[in-house]
Amino acid sequence: MPKVLISDKMNPRAADIFRENGCEVDVITGQTPEELKDIIGNYDGLAIRSSTTVTAELLEAATKLKVIGRAGIGVDNVDIPAASAKGVVVMNTPFGNSITTAEHAIAMMFALARQLPQADLSTQQGKWEKSKFMGVELTSKTLGLIGAGNIGSIVADRALGLKMKVIAFDPFLTPERAVELGIEKVTLDELLGRADFITLHTPLTDQTRNILDAEALGKVKPGVRIINCARGGLIDEAALKVALESGQVAGAALDVFAQEPAKENALFGTEGLICTPHLGASTNEAQVNVALQVAEQMADYLVKGGVTNALNMPSLSAEQAPKLKPYMLLATQLGTIAGQLLGNKIKGVSVEVEGAAAELDQKPITAAVLAGLMRAYSDTVNMVNAPFLAKDRGLDVREVRRDREGDYHTLVRVALKLEDGEKSVTGTLFGNANPRLVDIFGVKIEADLRGPMLYIVNRDEPGFIGRLGSTLGEASVNIGTFHLGRRNDGPGGDAVLLLSLDSPVEEPVLWKVCQLPGVRDVKALNFA
Repeated sequence: MPKVLISDKMNPRAADIFRENGCEVDVITGQTPEELKDIIGNYDGLAIRSSTTVTAELLEAATKLKVIGRAGIGVDNVDIPAASAKGVVVMNTPFGNSITTAEHAIAMMFALARQLPQADLSTQQGKWEKSKFMGVELTSKTLGLIGAGNIGSIVADRALGLKMKVIAFDPFLTPERAVELGIEKVTLDELLGRADFITLHTPLTDQTRNILDAEALGKVKPGVRIINCARGGLIDEAALKVALESGQVAGAALDVFAQEPAKENALFGTEGLICTPHLGASTNEAQVNVALQVAEQMADYLVKGGVTNALNMPSLSAEQAPKLKPYMLLATQLGTIAGQLLGNKIKGVSVEVEGAAAELDQKPITAAVLAGLMRAYSDTVNMVNAPFLAKDRGLDVREVRRDREGDYHTLVRVALKLEDGEKSVTGTLFGNANPRLVDIFGVKIEADLRGPMLYIVNRDEPGFIGRLGSTLGEASVNIGTFHLGRRNDGPGGDAVLLLSLDSPVEEPVLWKVCQLPGVRDVKALNFA
């Protein structure tokens, strides 16, 4: 039974969901990093919010850990590269607090437009300063979205309901999606020059860090109002202070800061500034939703193999998993044989799917190929860290999809780019569930790939099989299955043998096989 640790405060129902789905769960909150490090080795899963920081040091101690689930969107507190290197899946829950965060952005926009916090404070101090707090209408104003993903699209929908015009800068926004949302896709410079209100809804990356810096703020429409309920660090806070003081920016509403908790900040006290303490996801509904979602996602992965909202591997639903499972086994086997036979000669990989395989999500198949391939270089490889290991080795990885059906109703081909050309291994499924190799380096051969095996390339001449059988028999090596293929150049050309064995072949036996007349290549394989 998988064991999960909930290390941050969550709705109690999350623990119940883990148990109902076949997981053992401990709720231990408030641990210091050292205390957490002492116990993390006992767990297969770690469920967190924002209090727990998952460092490379913690991951080193997490010898059993398979999945980290973040109840919320931001994963700044998780070292994702270190988790990926350890083969640990990192999940978040990007949809559980989307509405809550979008509503907070709209609320902040209203607060800016009508100076509500300032007017409230003034009134409660006994003043009656109607003329001081002259606001602006939202109707007919232009809202500029920086980021039009899940939360941004909800903000757009609400803004359109307020009769605003919505424009968006988002490199991933397609023209079709923009039409569907009823918004206009623009460049960043266009947005800066046209928007009356700007609201940010993008993750913090190297590309988005300080996306509103001094240069960008110099391009905004004078009197613009800016809202950030996304991530601290998207706005250069020093540059924003200058823009507020000059009047270039009429107001800013910030829910997030570069350094949190923001108990001190150079922006505090600046006229036109409204702040909240990272409340975007802070509603009862959102906190319940993300806790339940992270428990469901993690249990689904640990018990059924389903992968949802993963940040470092392809998603794979519990419904997809049974259909993809035999393909992923086939893909792993093809990657394994390629890695064991070609090793450091491989410079690039192309994963090609054909027929029925082309109707499936190809990402998990590609990840499985890389997992098999990278086993030639690492003993701790899986579908999570294999793509990162391939990237570290400089391998160019490509995917090809062919809808047509050829000699087989479904096919997976792994083409290996070498310095002197290309070689490929190809497999299919028999009976929709049984993986089978059908071609290796241009030689047609049907073989199950399992357990210890022997790969032999020899000159196709009479008597070789008898000599091979005698050599293995004298060494007490029993042959389980025997698969033979040869090139189209007929007798005297190359033949390929794949033998499954009841036990691995020792080096002295391999040497004797290599000495047999006609042998060109011999490799011991293992598909454990």
